[in-house]
Amino acid sequence: MCVLFMQLYFCLLVTINHTIWLSCFVFQINLKFLTWAGILCCLIWSGFAQQGGSDCIKANAKSCGECIQAGPNCGWCKKTDFLQEGEPTSARCDDLAALRSKGCPMEDIENPRGSKQVLEDREVTNRKIGAAEKLKPEAITQIQPQKLVLKLRVGEPQTFSLKFKRAEDYPIDLYYLMDLSYSMKDDLENVKSLGTALMQEMQKITSDFRIGFGSFVEKTVMPYISTTPAKLRNPCTGDQNCTSPFSYKNVLSLTSEGNRFNELVGKQHISGNLDSPEGGFDAIMQVAVCGDQIGWRNVTRLLVFSTDAGFHFAGDGKLGGIVLPNDGKCHLENNMYTMSHYYDYPSIAHLVQKLSENNIQTIFAVTEEFQAVYKELKNLIPKSAVGTLSSNSSNVIQLIIDAYNSLSSEVILENSKLPKGVAISYKSYCKNGVNDTQEDGRKCSNISIGDEVRFEINVTANECPKKGQNETIKIKPLGFTEEVEINLQFICECQCQSEGEPNSPACHEGNGTFECGACRCNEGRIGRLCECSTDEVNSEDMDAYCRRENSTEICSNNGECICGQCVCKKRENTNEVYSGKYCECDNFNCDRSNGLICGGNGICKCRVCECFPNFTGSACDCSLDTTPCMASNGQICNGRGTCECGTCNCTDPKFQGPTCEMCQTCLGVCAEHKDCVQCRAFNKGEKKETCSQECMHFNMTRVESRDKLPQPGQPDPLSHCKEKDVDDCWFYFTYSVNSNGEANVHVVETPECPSGPDIIPIVAGVVAGIVLIGLALLLIWKLLMIIHDRREFAKFEKEKMNAKWDTGENPIYKSAVTTVVNPKYEGK
Repeated sequence: MCVLFMQLYFCLLVTINHTIWLSCFVFQINLKFLTWAGILCCLIWSGFAQQGGSDCIKANAKSCGECIQAGPNCGWCKKTDFLQEGEPTSARCDDLAALRSKGCPMEDIENPRGSKQVLEDREVTNRKIGAAEKLKPEAITQIQPQKLVLKLRVGEPQTFSLKFKRAEDYPIDLYYLMDLSYSMKDDLENVKSLGTALMQEMQKITSDFRIGFGSFVEKTVMPYISTTPAKLRNPCTGDQNCTSPFSYKNVLSLTSEGNRFNELVGKQHISGNLDSPEGGFDAIMQVAVCGDQIGWRNVTRLLVFSTDAGFHFAGDGKLGGIVLPNDGKCHLENNMYTMSHYYDYPSIAHLVQKLSENNIQTIFAVTEEFQAVYKELKNLIPKSAVGTLSSNSSNVIQLIIDAYNSLSSEVILENSKLPKGVAISYKSYCKNGVNDTQEDGRKCSNISIGDEVRFEINVTANECPKKGQNETIKIKPLGFTEEVEINLQFICECQCQSEGEPNSPACHEGNGTFECGACRCNEGRIGRLCECSTDEVNSEDMDAYCRRENSTEICSNNGECICGQCVCKKRENTNEVYSGKYCECDNFNCDRSNGLICGGNGICKCRVCECFPNFTGSACDCSLDTTPCMASNGQICNGRGTCECGTCNCTDPKFQGPTCEMCQTCLGVCAEHKDCVQCRAFNKGEKKETCSQECMHFNMTRVESRDKLPQPGQPDPLSHCKEKDVDDCWFYFTYSVNSNGEANVHVVETPECPSGPDIIPIVAGVVAGIVLIGLALLLIWKLLMIIHDRREFAKFEKEKMNAKWDTGENPIYKSAVTTVVNPKYEGK
């Protein structure tokens, strides 16, 4: 179904050979552009549908069970007469939309869906510390739901929500495991009073607290300790009184008596060994697996591991000739580990497994020197913490409180081993709107007591188990005993398979089981109806039934002959299908238009196009819709042509264009009717004498002004005209043709004539202009003369200043006076 803008379509989805096409019947006039847009819209939609169908077809399913395992969108048609001639049984398996379009009713489509069912869903506990009501640990609920069933179909995820809330006043068991090698001598003195002091602090967190104590040194073989008799009695040097070396000793099982802890720990003595790393891993393993001896309850379990040295791990036992790997079992006798000389140290991975299985959270209280080593170890052990222990363990209580708060503020979900082909994913919804996916989706941090967080968990089966048996997985928060039990039930068969009829007459005299609309042949039988034995498959007599008359080709070279019937081969493109008794037909060799089979307007059946309504032609490329041919006057091709395949073929050579409305040599509507309007409205013009004979083909109405002329927007086509009459006056009119073909003219009764010129202002203007121009010329001449005179005077003055007059005597001139000097005159 497609809806485009305000257009109304009825969309028929037709799928032939796994291809979905669209036929849109237009109920009102629509633009061609919108029609193609609608087709394009639905073709894109169908492309997505084809993707799922391709996966279903490629599975080549022979039964309903195989079909529904091919993908979550695959269905099986159990309608008996569903298959066309030449189609294999696997053609019953296809995308749901494709099956419906091929004529399979919904009630005949097998499409089982997965589901979830919650079996146990107790609400999380809302309990305050100090409440009068004391609940047993098993009565406290921190995780919801507790048990559910998931029915899984291959490829279809099932989602459920898991809620976790940290309960207030939740019981705690704490076991203090201490290194009693000689270097921890001063630490032991501070730990002797740990019981009552720690009890008092933990009362602020929980009213139900128990504490236990254990110690460790090293394996009791060389080269870890000295095995001389004297050193076995007292491994310390000098006057130090030390106890004999041991691997691990459970000094005090978990108890609520703090004084009892102080008393027993006060009786402990330091021991000694030779090498620096200690045998703490042996002790951790025994604490984890010896639950009955330690006294663990199903509550929060904390293990405090206190040391000032490193650790031995798997493989180090070879130094002492110990090669058997640690078996991960409890070997406590009289609270002493008795197999340290027989089994190697456990590996880190082995410890992680056992600590997780027993829901134990580990706190490593180590000195500053070994902080880096144990922080790396912490990264390998989930739900563990590291604290810095002072040189004499004086800060151990605060260290434990801080580490507990750090561990309890984070919840991390883990699941048990998943069955083959099952995947699980998490999404967390934590405090303050923090959401995460993938690995970070398993955890939430910064959780306080009473806070509630939620996880969304997806479980998907990617394949069915071989035997289809149910499986159980468990999900739990690390460090907590509560868990969610999930029973997985796999949908690997269809309901109709259980209703099958063995040895059915419909399967060639009982040679198969008739189930889900098809025959499942007994061993040794083949064919759609199990009509042949495997010995007859290659018989030449059978091949004769697979050849067309006067042809040597078996199944038209498009299939193979099985049991005397053609089974058409499949093409790489699953949308392209061979069919027919002899596989002589296909749905992809029809005529094409615009690169599309049948132009996108029909269905290819046996190499011939079957066109949708309103289309014709060998490639369905000829539209019978006349809408594109409709001219503006409401006539098809303007009445001057024929509409062929949605295009106007103009019969009048003067007219052209998409709707035969363009005429380069024709007068316009206005020019064509100008003379008739002029003669009828104003009784003048070229047709004045013949007006009554030539100009009576329209109805005329006079209006007072242009504003009262009909305006655009009326249903009839309308032309506004402005023309000149014989007196050079403008007159205005409109021309329109109504639905009955009647022409109507509205004309403004008074033409607009230009007024005559005013002579006096014109003459006055001309005279004034001449006078002003004369005056302007005189002024310009006078200005030029002044400028010229000034330039000449300046030139004279400049030459006068630069003149040089000759002051020498005239050579011709002789003075009239002669002066004679007496040579004898002495001036007396």
